Amino acid sequence: MRNLRNIRYNAWRSAVDLNGESITATCWDPAKDEVLCTFGPSAQDAQIRLVRISEHVRASSIDIEYQQIALWDAPSPNPDLAVDKVVSLHYFSDTLTACLVLEGGDIVVVQVPEGEIPQDGVHIEIMGSIDEGITAASWSPDEELLAITTKANTVVFMSRSFDGITDMTMTADDLKESKHVSVGWGKKETQFQGRGAKALRDPTIPEKVDQGVLSPNDDGSVVISWRGDGAYVAINTIETDIRRVIRVYSRDGVLDSVSEPVDGMEGALSWRPSGNLMAGVQRFEDHVDVIFFERNGLRHGQFSLRAPEGRTFANDRIRLEWNADSTVLAITLADRIQLWTMGNYHWYLKQEIFTCTTPLYLKWHPEKPLRFASAASDKLLLVEYMFEVIRGSLTPPYDYGAVAVVDGKTLKLTPFRTANVPPPMALFELQASSPVIDVAFSPANKFVAILHQLGIDAYEWKIKGQRSLLPSKIGSITFTKENPDQENIPLQVAITENGVVHCLGFEKGPVIQSHTFDPATSEFLPNPSIFAGSLFGFVRLTQAGSTDVLMQDCLGRLHGVVNLEDELYSTRLPSQLPWSEVVDLAGNVIAVGLSRNGHLFANSRLLMKNCTSFLITPAHIVVTTTNHMVKFIHLVDVDNLEVPPDDPEKDERCRSIERGAKLVTAMPTNMSLILQMPRGNLETIYPRAMVVAGIRQLIDTKDYGKAYAHCRTQRVDMNILYDHRPQQFLANVGLFLEQLQDVAYIDLFLSSLRDEDVTQTMYRDTRGVRNQEPPEPISDVVTGNTQGSSKVNTVCDAVLSHLQSRKIKDHGMLQNIITANVCKVPPAYEDGLLVITSLLQEDEQLAEKAVEHICFLADVNTLYDEALGLYHLALALLVAQQSQRDPREYLPFIQNLHQLPDLRRKFVIDDHLNRHEKALGHLQSLQVHKEAQDYTVKHALYPAALKLYRYDQANLTILTGLYASYLESKSRYREAGLTYESLKDYAGATRSYRAAGATCWRECLFTAQQQEPPLSSDALADLASTLAEALHEAKDYASAAAIHLDHLNSLENAIPCLCKGYLFADAMRFAVQRGRPELLTSSVDPGLAEALSSNTEFFADCKAQLRAQVPRILELRRKAAEDPLGFYEGETRGGGAHGDIPDDVSVAASSRISTSASLFTRYTGKGAGSVGTAGTGVSRATSKNRKREEKKRARGRKGTVYEEEYLVNSVRRLVERVESNRPDVQRLVFALARRAMHERARALESLAAEVIDACGVAIKEVFATAARKPTEGETTENREEEDWRPMGADAVLAENLEAAWRKQEPPTISGFERLSLLGS
Repeated sequence: MRNLRNIRYNAWRSAVDLNGESITATCWDPAKDEVLCTFGPSAQDAQIRLVRISEHVRASSIDIEYQQIALWDAPSPNPDLAVDKVVSLHYFSDTLTACLVLEGGDIVVVQVPEGEIPQDGVHIEIMGSIDEGITAASWSPDEELLAITTKANTVVFMSRSFDGITDMTMTADDLKESKHVSVGWGKKETQFQGRGAKALRDPTIPEKVDQGVLSPNDDGSVVISWRGDGAYVAINTIETDIRRVIRVYSRDGVLDSVSEPVDGMEGALSWRPSGNLMAGVQRFEDHVDVIFFERNGLRHGQFSLRAPEGRTFANDRIRLEWNADSTVLAITLADRIQLWTMGNYHWYLKQEIFTCTTPLYLKWHPEKPLRFASAASDKLLLVEYMFEVIRGSLTPPYDYGAVAVVDGKTLKLTPFRTANVPPPMALFELQASSPVIDVAFSPANKFVAILHQLGIDAYEWKIKGQRSLLPSKIGSITFTKENPDQENIPLQVAITENGVVHCLGFEKGPVIQSHTFDPATSEFLPNPSIFAGSLFGFVRLTQAGSTDVLMQDCLGRLHGVVNLEDELYSTRLPSQLPWSEVVDLAGNVIAVGLSRNGHLFANSRLLMKNCTSFLITPAHIVVTTTNHMVKFIHLVDVDNLEVPPDDPEKDERCRSIERGAKLVTAMPTNMSLILQMPRGNLETIYPRAMVVAGIRQLIDTKDYGKAYAHCRTQRVDMNILYDHRPQQFLANVGLFLEQLQDVAYIDLFLSSLRDEDVTQTMYRDTRGVRNQEPPEPISDVVTGNTQGSSKVNTVCDAVLSHLQSRKIKDHGMLQNIITANVCKVPPAYEDGLLVITSLLQEDEQLAEKAVEHICFLADVNTLYDEALGLYHLALALLVAQQSQRDPREYLPFIQNLHQLPDLRRKFVIDDHLNRHEKALGHLQSLQVHKEAQDYTVKHALYPAALKLYRYDQANLTILTGLYASYLESKSRYREAGLTYESLKDYAGATRSYRAAGATCWRECLFTAQQQEPPLSSDALADLASTLAEALHEAKDYASAAAIHLDHLNSLENAIPCLCKGYLFADAMRFAVQRGRPELLTSSVDPGLAEALSSNTEFFADCKAQLRAQVPRILELRRKAAEDPLGFYEGETRGGGAHGDIPDDVSVAASSRISTSASLFTRYTGKGAGSVGTAGTGVSRATSKNRKREEKKRARGRKGTVYEEEYLVNSVRRLVERVESNRPDVQRLVFALARRAMHERARALESLAAEVIDACGVAIKEVFATAARKPTEGETTENREEEDWRPMGADAVLAENLEAAWRKQEPPTISGFERLSLLGS
């Protein structure tokens, strides 16, 4: 679908007197993009002139400069050769030398200087000579070998230094080396001639076998052509008196194959650089074919050349040249150059360049595939093309998918929205009077302009409905020459929406001609032409209504030429970009351009470096990349353009495509994209980004019918119909239902609803936060629901509200009502069944259909239960008939229900459906209280029963007692005690409170004293003693002391409890208050001594633990920092992993595996672990090994990788214990001072302060770096393996390492406040 469009054309004629000499050879200097030419020798002057021709791009023009490099005499060394001839000219950019091979046999090297030519001239040297003479010569593509054929029928290979490598003689015996075998097919003797012989003939066997008859036009020339990789060379020669033959030699000079005989084959030969085909020419009486050979010499297809108008190929000396990337085959004829391309096995004539005179040479640029130089006798053409898809507008509603393909005089036109016709076919074919050069569509596809050699044809393209009609010709422009010698080469064309045609051509320089269409006369009126300067082509405009005409110059600047005035735009591209488009975003002009090397620019900003093609739709810049992906860049202002990453699984803006696919056109209306594969076949895809963008646009315009249709066909979640514009949807539910019309479509939409907001998950708008519109708030007034309503219920309620408001209700509407009820969350089965219940009284047949539909939507067994729950037996029977139930099961049950009274029937139904609370309510209504009590006990319905009998005191008391017994049986003693207490059953309450534990000691003692008859004093004392002991064991010393004081009147037992709880002040107060001061010595002082001993021992242990653990932690961290590999693998050395290796497994290092694991792969299970477990110390990922590793981690054994974590946690726990014990120690020191034990108080105070200070130091040292920061290597490793998680024992160690890296808050401790009285 690609055409060749000219982007540079220049012609050079020498202004220097060259004595009538003509160009005899040309070659490229790819480093400078310049051409070297030779003039002479000729019969008048036996001199060779070497010149350099270069183009200079300026803002106002493109000038060609001529520089003579050398001039020397080159007389013919052979008396049989009157005038010598340049056979080959090649330039070496690396050594700045030109090599000329002459027919006389001389090989000349010219040292070409850079810059100015020195006064003493350049260095010219004859490197060697072949006495027999040379017929052809060619350098290999890598410039390392020179292949030469001599007039003695020999082939010589020379090196870059012109040393002979090998030489071969071409003889008739070479034809015997043919690898194709002839078994006589085609001869009469070997053919079956019976009845039906023609029908039975093998179609693969030719009717005639060629003998290699020479063409009468054969000039006897010899042609050499190398394969693109330089491994083989093909030589086309005439084998004397036999035939013309193509010999294929390897790089070493070994004959590889010869071609099969072909009648009429001529000397043209060009080996396709990709290597699969060699092109030649076969001449027939009435036509000429380009034929192809494989490397083995066998034929492989052909195509016929198209003869120019009014003449034949009789006098044409045809030559062939492939371009560097094998995409274009150039064919030189007597007066023109044809450029052919192949796609989908069809050969297209893309360009035909008139040269007036015979083109002598055509040389393709070795690095720019579509640039060539063509030398005629009087001029040199420098031409460059680009491949471009000529497409119509991509702006809806004009996005017909119009694509034009040039094929000689035929323009193949296909609107893909009307018909997806694959090439080489087309929906329409338009004929021109001469070969087509360029095609242009107007911005809205109203006009089509066809530029050909003789003029311009304008067509009007009309649309009938959604179908494109055949374009009708409305006028034409014929090119005329005021001066017959004047050159007028048309290059490009553009047409505006108002019918103004602009044509870029070349006369003495580039010019722009303008023609305005007059609808009244149907003629084009010419306008004055303007000089184009350095403008090289028209720029595509994306706006459908635009009448502007933009062009780009060779510096990347944009010019407006619509009024034949050169208006320079402020927007520009960084350099000449052959592929460019301009889009206007509300006055913000963005120029998008693509360079030859794949750099995509937006104005001067580089977007990406691997682009292969692009196009612009109203919403996106669509690009294909060298990674074989198509990407969608949201069309916003230049600074916010974002190229999506290569993540097609997560980002809708990226999608994988076939290798080498390129964009042809896009149709946003159809949400489709057409791609062309390298072979030429087309593929139409519906990218998610285009589909979702199109659906959003349809929703914005309230076209829900089309949006829904696209959701169905493209498998888009239908929740987007609501989620994209929630408030708009709810306000237009009626419009939505009218546009869908089909009942099944509405049901499908309702059944697809879910509470997920797909615009925030799977279809999240990727335009960027700065370019997104704020989400619509959902108004409660519109929804009519509370704020707690879910999205599904909101939509279903809105649909139900609209459907139920209709006066006429048919089957379809009722079906939608049922679906809306069933699709709620949770499903409203009851509401749906109620709709059917109302139908049973109006239309039983309609009700049966409704039952069938609801049974299709939901589980029929659930519906049966719901129907029973409505106490509607007829409905339940209808539903049961739709199920797989046995009638013998449900018919007797329903019959029995019919015989029961109303309340009893409801009880039986609710009991059957396990709706026990409702069943209990029916029993209460039946006044069967004993049955209700038994039913309550059976199903534990105590809260519901208490609620029902709240005002029936007699039954309430019975039920409360049953509930108390139930709570006591379920070990809910505290609630049971409260229940018994409410019944004034203090004995049961005491029993329950006592069983509840020490926390209810107050309630227990209260109820015990409330019992009637009251408990004895001994029983009450036993109960109090039991509770006091329980509180003492629970370490609630204050409560135990309260019982001893208040209920047992035992001060001797209360004071030790208070001392045990460090309540020394209360102990001394009670001793004096009760008149027992002797207890200060006998009870309080021993309590102080015991507390002092306990705390002294505790602080001594803490002190020793800190002295041992803190230095060890610092040592472990130092080792880990100095040698992390040795630290983490220390466990496996010396009998670890290596000790477990079997004797028959080698642990020697090899290039295949490594038996030692790295710092990270040892615990990730990667690296060496991928070749087996013999070389690793990693346990298999099993649950058993994980538990074993967790035990090792919990123990924190010395020398393991878990030791540091264990010690740090140990220090943390110690600090927390010291901090929690500090208030008790302060109370103890105060009490010791009050009892005049000053020395003991000072000693404890000093010890406590010392330990607390040591804890502060330990916090600073151990927790100074709250988290060990991972190294750069560890961070990279984790980033690469973020999706991989270890298992089994490895997971335990990974958690340990993560815990070390994770930030941990250090523990806090307050300073110890000393007593000033003690003077310490």
